[in-house]
Amino acid sequence: MNTQQPPKEKSQSRWLGPASPIRMPIVPPITAARWLLLLIAAAGVYFFNGFLVPVLAALVIGFASWPIYRDIVRMSNGNTKVAATLALLAILFFIVVPILAAVTYAFDELKVWFRWTLEANRVGAEVPQWITAIPGAGEWLTQQWNKHIAAPGAIGELIQLVSGANIGNIYRAVMAAGGGAFHLLLTLLFMLIALFFVYKDGASFVAQVDLIGERILPNRWERISRVVPATISSTVTGMTLIAIGEGIVLGVAYWIAGVPSPVTFGVITGIMALIPGGAPLSFTLVSTYLVANGQPVHGLALFAWGTVELFIVDKTLRPRLVGGPIKLPFLPTFFGLVGGVKTMGFLGLFIGPVLMALLVAIWREWLREVKDEDTPVIITPDKIDLLPK
Repeated sequence: MNTQQPPKEKSQSRWLGPASPIRMPIVPPITAARWLLLLIAAAGVYFFNGFLVPVLAALVIGFASWPIYRDIVRMSNGNTKVAATLALLAILFFIVVPILAAVTYAFDELKVWFRWTLEANRVGAEVPQWITAIPGAGEWLTQQWNKHIAAPGAIGELIQLVSGANIGNIYRAVMAAGGGAFHLLLTLLFMLIALFFVYKDGASFVAQVDLIGERILPNRWERISRVVPATISSTVTGMTLIAIGEGIVLGVAYWIAGVPSPVTFGVITGIMALIPGGAPLSFTLVSTYLVANGQPVHGLALFAWGTVELFIVDKTLRPRLVGGPIKLPFLPTFFGLVGGVKTMGFLGLFIGPVLMALLVAIWREWLREVKDEDTPVIITPDKIDLLPK
């Protein structure tokens, strides 16, 4: 009776010798998977860093407007595509278009200033009456005006003195402004595309992030993940939207008071309103200009209106909209604005303070958790019976 022998394995030539039947990995699989995921994330950030700013802007807007988007989803019978389209159109027509119109009109007003500068450099310019009328500093400002602006060609000499050998770089920077505007429009387009998918797939994406976050921070993720949207929403509502509103309201007040270039000063006031104390400084300087220019009634009325408007916003509107805001100190707010503009351009005006508020919120949450852990538990005699035996 023939017994079948198991087939012998054919010897295979290997470059590094015969393979061991049981091979132990050099790196544990979970560690290799983590490093591989980290490398893929780093490669994604490196190759797609040009899209980082519009994606961050879309996330910030999506977090801030998510309660309104939920109402739109309910009105759309749960159709997320229709709801995302309606929400995107609302953002486009009520926020993006007015901001672009204001900035465009402000640039048109700046062209008037530029033409005046060229004409003053060609034929000279006398000292305005309102400068000489400024109490205390009027005489000194008049002397400086006569020295650097009044004579023909004086402005060109001043620019040459300030710029020196960097006049070529300044010229190239001015010529590159058109390319910067095109880049801003392209970033805005990518932001709107990303915002559509944030609205459409945001709920499922948040569920996936929560699933991963619970594995990474099982005891802290739930609290931190709830702090993030609340912080972003309160910061955007309490700083950005109110700053835009203050710029619009005070810009209209500048126009009524007869301030030259009211749109430009309104845009400047809106940007300054992002900084604590920036809006009061802006309308105070404009009011001082009106008083020194022989319009004391308009100047005092503008100052009174700005004071009342800021009082209403800070005491009633801001707390009602924010609902327990995370108040940023001056230094993080300033660093957020400067760092945001330097890193992300115009959109950094809005993203920078939000990121700083998020860091401050996580820091405060961490401190509160440490204090809760260090607080001793005091057991009173009436609670001894409640202890497990």
